[in-house]
Amino acid sequence: PEGEFFLFDLDDQGNPVHDTHDEAGYFDSSPYDRGEKVRREIVLALKKLGFSIEASHHEVAPGQHEVDFKYEEALSIADKWTTFKQIVKSIAHTRGLYASFLPKPFAGENGNAMHCNQSLMRDGKNAFYSSEDETGLSQTAKYYIGGLIKHAKSMAAICNPTVNSYKRLVPGYEAPTNIAWSGSNRSAFIRIPHSRGSRTRIELRTPDPTANPYLVFAVMLRAGLDGINHRIDPPKRIKRNIFEMSEAERKADQIEQYPENLGEALEHMEGDPFIRNVLGEHAWHQFLSIKKQEWRDFNTHVHPWEISRYLKYY
Repeated sequence: PEGEFFLFDLDDQGNPVHDTHDEAGYFDSSPYDRGEKVRREIVLALKKLGFSIEASHHEVAPGQHEVDFKYEEALSIADKWTTFKQIVKSIAHTRGLYASFLPKPFAGENGNAMHCNQSLMRDGKNAFYSSEDETGLSQTAKYYIGGLIKHAKSMAAICNPTVNSYKRLVPGYEAPTNIAWSGSNRSAFIRIPHSRGSRTRIELRTPDPTANPYLVFAVMLRAGLDGINHRIDPPKRIKRNIFEMSEAERKADQIEQYPENLGEALEHMEGDPFIRNVLGEHAWHQFLSIKKQEWRDFNTHVHPWEISRYLKYY
């Protein structure tokens, strides 16, 4: 996964304030990127723990950062992702800052994702690559994509498990809202990065850092393998910006809408026996129970937006 997070200042009591540490933008450097030294400390600490760091830079939104580390087998990466989050928070705290992995701390800005790049190896070779196809993808890769798309809605609650998760998944901020696959198009559920050969991979763009990586990888891999085992062909590859397509055009291209909130996602998860089988009865039941209560709590809470919007009129 790609590790994205925000750095916030702290108040006199040591609590995070809803104000970012800098006003820098994508790939800015110091003095605009005030988190550069903290990010360097994070990278050095991760290297000491055996991480192979591929990139580190300021992200699009003010106060937002990204650290990418090299791929490994799924279980190892899930362990490292969990360690990564703890290291980021601990080092930020020593510098008088608060690191947050909240998917969408600000409206009108890009949010934090946990994009998952994945490949399958067969006999030491990348099973997703084919030099004979115009896309550079093998039929195995296409079936895998078909499985991910088939189970996209029922996976949503695992990949995006909080109320705030769905505030990130809105048009205009490089976050997917539509279930489709594409090349460089960041508005799609699945993106295929340009690299081919041994580096051919599928990028699942919906997961965010509030998700449990072990559960995400489990449902993600099983969905892809379900596609391979049952030879599930995906819809055609989308080359246009999906946000610019009309509803009729999306329907013609078999592009469905990703769940728009946690409640909708939980309904899809509960209705798909596949997810129940992947997680096991106990984990499936406990997850649904806890998250349904979270959704009820949210829906019975009176939000400041409601007061600001309606109080002066009614």
